[in-house]
Amino acid sequence: MARNSLNPQGLRVVLVLQGGGALGAYQAGVYQALHEHALVPDWIAGTSIGAINAALISGNARSRCLSQLTRFWERVAHSDCVDMEAVGDNQRRAHIRLNTMETVVRGVEGFFVPRGASAFAFGMPVAPENASFYDTEPLEATLRELVDFDFMNTEPAPRLTISAVNVTSGQLVHFDSRRQRIGPEHVRASGSLPPGFPPVRIDGELYWDGGLYSNTPLEAVLDELPLGDTLCFMVDLWSPAGAAPMTYEEVRTRQKDVTYASRTERHLADYARVHALQSRLRELYDRLPPELRTCEDERAMLALGCGSVLHIVRLRYAGHDWHMASKDINFSKGSIEWRWDQGYADTQRALRHAGWLSGVPADTAVVVHETPGHDASARQAD
Repeated sequence: MARNSLNPQGLRVVLVLQGGGALGAYQAGVYQALHEHALVPDWIAGTSIGAINAALISGNARSRCLSQLTRFWERVAHSDCVDMEAVGDNQRRAHIRLNTMETVVRGVEGFFVPRGASAFAFGMPVAPENASFYDTEPLEATLRELVDFDFMNTEPAPRLTISAVNVTSGQLVHFDSRRQRIGPEHVRASGSLPPGFPPVRIDGELYWDGGLYSNTPLEAVLDELPLGDTLCFMVDLWSPAGAAPMTYEEVRTRQKDVTYASRTERHLADYARVHALQSRLRELYDRLPPELRTCEDERAMLALGCGSVLHIVRLRYAGHDWHMASKDINFSKGSIEWRWDQGYADTQRALRHAGWLSGVPADTAVVVHETPGHDASARQAD
């Protein structure tokens, strides 16, 4: 909890990263801006591509985080056969479609490759670990090369929480570096979106992408939020709101946005209600005469924690990607660089605004700070 002009009180810094495939380059730009302003996360929660980015950050010393993120995104980027800045919009769009088709046919270097003539593709039964169109073994090799898992699982590293879904029970599971040793298999599991990617077996259980259940792992943070005020940067890659679609491509795009968009409003409302109940209980307890208070009561009050404020800085990827449903598998080098730059620029604006430095009313549970240029700059939940 380092102190500087953007964090003078030494608030705990949390980074929450959604799943979104190639859109995750935006998250890397967000981290770059935080890194440059010494707002290094104390805790990172990620799902799918968010889990991969989170592992690259948590699994490296601060001096290496940015370079390892850069190496990963340079490796998975597909070279462009045209200068994206020198051609018109129609040519760029046509090139992106061809580049995306290359991903479908050839996969992504260091990430996933097609299985070829797999029986799965013909509707025949295969081993559960092979029940997919692509193989993600290359991702495991990449993670072992770019992530120091020994460092990740020691106390100096930021806490890491990554989400996955148990295939047979359908339950969401949070793998946490403060409770267990995290390895490349946990990261792969969090990004194993079927039927493209296979489930990953961990301790005898099979796991799929956590985004199938909840694509924004904020609830993992809310469920275990430690005492004291917290500054949380939450990165949204999908838009919950959008125009009514009119074409097949727009329908598929809107479907994905709705499916994977953040569900944080409900989680924040629940958190605010619990916060208000805890405050009320403390007030009522303080009214009791001393002779009616017991040691058990004192312990119960301590377990409730003290009043604290959760500042959430919401950073939203605003790219429309021509309303292409395949935007999350568009690994074009130009697109990745653009997304990275957008994440960096949006975070710089949020840091210049720094709404969390302003005072908030007493007993405020949550303050949501929108990135300037999006919606209202802040909303409060009491």
